[in-house]
Amino acid sequence: MMHLEDGFGRRFSYLRLSLTEVCNFRCQYCLPNGYRKNGRHDFLEKDEVLRLIAALTPLGLWKTRLTGGEPTLRPDFLSIAEGIAATPGIKRLALTTNGYRLRENAQSYRDVGISHINISIDSLKADTFKDITGHDRLNEVLDGIAAAQSAKFQRIKLNTVLLKNWNDGEFKTILDFIKHQDISLRFIELMRTGDNQDFFKRHHLSGAVVEEQLQSMGWTLAPRSPGAGPAKEYIHEDYQGRIGLIMPYSKDFCDSCNRLRVTSKGELRLCLFGEGGLTLRDLLQDDDDKDRLQQRVLKLLGGKAESHALHQGVTGATRHLASIGG
Repeated sequence: MMHLEDGFGRRFSYLRLSLTEVCNFRCQYCLPNGYRKNGRHDFLEKDEVLRLIAALTPLGLWKTRLTGGEPTLRPDFLSIAEGIAATPGIKRLALTTNGYRLRENAQSYRDVGISHINISIDSLKADTFKDITGHDRLNEVLDGIAAAQSAKFQRIKLNTVLLKNWNDGEFKTILDFIKHQDISLRFIELMRTGDNQDFFKRHHLSGAVVEEQLQSMGWTLAPRSPGAGPAKEYIHEDYQGRIGLIMPYSKDFCDSCNRLRVTSKGELRLCLFGEGGLTLRDLLQDDDDKDRLQQRVLKLLGGKAESHALHQGVTGATRHLASIGG
């Protein structure tokens, strides 16, 4: 049986699929000036998405995460999600969202088969949230988190990008927030991309700083669960919630890589910080191209590098995170 496997023995069961580059937030670390349309959108159609998923599941794919941009801005978002969830072999369908209209739509997302949800929330202070995202919507996002809890997603995670001199003073507030809630809050180390070099220099904070604080307070590292992403997750007997750390600059970060990325225009990205996309779209037009599509993906995987080169200042083709979904 063929498997999604690279030349270093890593198997890939997890696909991060960007549905759009469009985002309605203006996060300082991603799209500080807002989304700017550049030519035709030309994003993957629903049929193309479903052909992609149907080709990869026989090769071992069982988890898909829908990202963007903001994926829920697509008018056919629910239909796409429902189609993926119904594909044989898919055991977990996840969503990453900025929380836009989550308060109104959380139950609809759950009803079409999305079982896991990640919600971006970079501050629990209204003024800081507005400064970072460009929107005074903290209360709406908090209401969306409550709606997600009511909709009974199997797992709710909150994503917070660590920003020195911006939200790094909220550690205690965040711990208090998750103390009595079954939520995993993940601190994501700011990553350098093609257009944020000055911002990176001013605001990058190593996740190791947070890790040391957690360990000093009695937090312990939890075992990795099957299909887990790159986060190191910490638990504490006095807390119902968990703290995750995503530290791409840490030693051996790439050793446990288990994810592929496909952009909203059908390009396979073997690494978030690789040198470019490898097109699959020409083989997403007809069901009869399934075998050829599988063979292309398997061949391309053979060329995946062992590690990114962020430590050498190489950010690859990633201009900003909205272009590939993180």
